[in-house]
Amino acid sequence: MVAQTELSEAEVDRLFHALADRTRRDIVRRTLLGERSVSELAADYAMSFAAVQKHVAVLEGAGLVTKQTRGRARIVRADPEQLARARALLDAYAELWRGRIDRLDALLADDD
Repeated sequence: MVAQTELSEAEVDRLFHALADRTRRDIVRRTLLGERSVSELAADYAMSFAAVQKHVAVLEGAGLVTKQTRGRARIVRADPEQLARARALLDAYAELWRGRIDRLDALLADDD
């Protein structure tokens, strides 16, 4: 079993659901470079403002971004700590598979 790296099963599901969409991955990338208002984000996509808001809500629900109100603007900022937890989870899966491959290599070497 792979260690959950501080994430529950439900959190892992939300995290990978959020990252499964190209627009949401792009929003995370852009907000890692610097905070953006939802309006700034929406200006770069061929979709409605409401659709971008929904994408941001999914990312926020997964903990990948935070949203803060400043006056009339909603400012979106990526959460690098949540991304680090996601990376740690993927690293744990990679280590699991490397271990399985190493054991398979050892079994095949024993047959020689």
